Amino acid sequence: MNEWICLAILLGVCALLCAVGFYKFVYFLSIGYGFAVAGGGIAVLVMAFANGWAGELWWLVILQAALFVAYGARLSGFLLVREIKNAAYRKTLKEATGNDKKMPVFVLVTIWVFVSVLYTMQVSPMLYRYCNEGVGDWIVPVVGIVISVGGLALEALADMQKSAQKKLNPSMVATQGLYKIVRCPNYLGEIIFWTGVFVSGVTAYNSWWQWVIAIVAYIAIVFIMFNGAQRLEKRQMERYGDDPAYNEYANKTPIILPLVPLYHLNKKN
Repeated sequence: MNEWICLAILLGVCALLCAVGFYKFVYFLSIGYGFAVAGGGIAVLVMAFANGWAGELWWLVILQAALFVAYGARLSGFLLVREIKNAAYRKTLKEATGNDKKMPVFVLVTIWVFVSVLYTMQVSPMLYRYCNEGVGDWIVPVVGIVISVGGLALEALADMQKSAQKKLNPSMVATQGLYKIVRCPNYLGEIIFWTGVFVSGVTAYNSWWQWVIAIVAYIAIVFIMFNGAQRLEKRQMERYGDDPAYNEYANKTPIILPLVPLYHLNKKN
């Protein structure tokens, strides 16, 4: 099957699954994101077996697809549960996104097209691993999978620790556990996850445009995570900026990268 046809199929799957954003536009970037990644992994799995790409490495295809499904299920499930059960989070989300406002259809369609393409690009390293020749290499993708599993575990643990700490002290940000190392360990986990995905395909990319697609997708997710950390910090500064304990914590704890003395992404007043 032609590479571009495969990409088109992958794009169609991602677009269909993230279309949940038409119900609530923030879902394009949250729940729809998880759905698209999980569905993208399954789509590549189906194409790999339907076209006989995997050969003896059928187990690797299944493992990579399972990784994407686990990622998407964890992300979408966590966000859905948090939104349903946490009234304070729903209020914060509404204030941050202006979710009561109806967006013009052309804006929604533009966002939908953009994120569908982005999610397709993010999953593309797995597609290239199997639709290109040289599928016999299994060491590099396994290394990438191990890196991604580490990132996924970090995200899950960070979310659990944050939820537990917010139950004990709703009036303060999480500062214990992983939050002693960086202030946004969940964003760090996201970067690590997609680092693994990119690495898993480095010996499979066989054209300059495949490298461009994979690199642009990776740079985009890193940028999105730093932008998310910046917006989160801004909200925290507005809410806790007068709290000496918060300021002491924020001034000595890196915001997203451990051991890197980058403490703030916003100018302090």
